[in-house]
Amino acid sequence: MTILFWLALAAASSPVWGTLAWVLWNGVVRPRLIPRGEIERLAAELLERYGDRAEEIACAEEYNAWRYSDGFEQGKWRRVRLRIGRHSRSKS
Repeated sequence: MTILFWLALAAASSPVWGTLAWVLWNGVVRPRLIPRGEIERLAAELLERYGDRAEEIACAEEYNAWRYSDGFEQGKWRRVRLRIGRHSRSKS
């Protein structure tokens, strides 16, 4: 009887665990798999195009990705924004 209970509980909670795994994959793991060179290229492109406003533009892109529930893009732009911030702080 207890085995059936645990199997039913596992079956009932599997959509929750599957969703959690999907969100973590798309929002945390997958953005970290983007090569550093691509992040550097995006950051340099924004710095060249927008200068001092580059971090603000990257933040806007991150916000837009959050608004449209795109965890991968949000994570990508977060990495770009942090890279621009590190670049700006190292220049000061």
